[in-house]
Amino acid sequence: MVSIVPVIAIDGPSGAGKGTVSQLVASRLGWHLLDSGALYRLVVQAAKNHAIALDNIEALETLAAHLDVQFNVVDECTPVQVLLEGEDVTTTIRSEETGNEASRIAAQPGVRAALLERQRAFRAPPGLVADGRDMGTVVFPDAAVKIFLTASAGERARRRYKQLKEKCPNVIFSDLLDEIAERDKRDTERSVAPLRPAGDAVTIDTTELSVEQVVQEVMSVCNQRLGG
Repeated sequence: MVSIVPVIAIDGPSGAGKGTVSQLVASRLGWHLLDSGALYRLVVQAAKNHAIALDNIEALETLAAHLDVQFNVVDECTPVQVLLEGEDVTTTIRSEETGNEASRIAAQPGVRAALLERQRAFRAPPGLVADGRDMGTVVFPDAAVKIFLTASAGERARRRYKQLKEKCPNVIFSDLLDEIAERDKRDTERSVAPLRPAGDAVTIDTTELSVEQVVQEVMSVCNQRLGG
């Protein structure tokens, strides 16, 4: 039986704006939020907390299946609070190193399978906004709304550079661009759940759009498909 709890699936590559847009949409609707990309980062963090090597796939699968995590949307201006086993790891899991490690373990079929049901458990009334790379294709194929956000690699690197510059003055733009290209290649070419739009997804190119313009486009699609 298909759940009647509606899901808005927002997919796309790193730096396309999924996280910010998903938070704003969830906040405005008063819905729950799933940051699926953070789940892989959280598996990495949990592995570090429990002294588990990242090449120990069997142990990672066990961690993934029992991941104790919460995503708390406070308001539109406050970053989503991420709790791992009751500990606030909102900032800890956002490093570039963790992101790259998360992308690598996300390519492991066993880890993805272990997280699949864990992700679906976030679906609860009144609704869920799910942010990721395969929300509309694999995790919630029956989502009422499917959005695919994209942007040029250069623009996505520029956004990441702007984010990191204050914290890491020595960050190099070309390195970020190379990392994004490498991650895109890995995500689109992996054999399990490759990054691609769902057949019935609405694709929005955010390269030249402000965050608010993107949110308005997403909300317009939601109103059309949810009857709001």
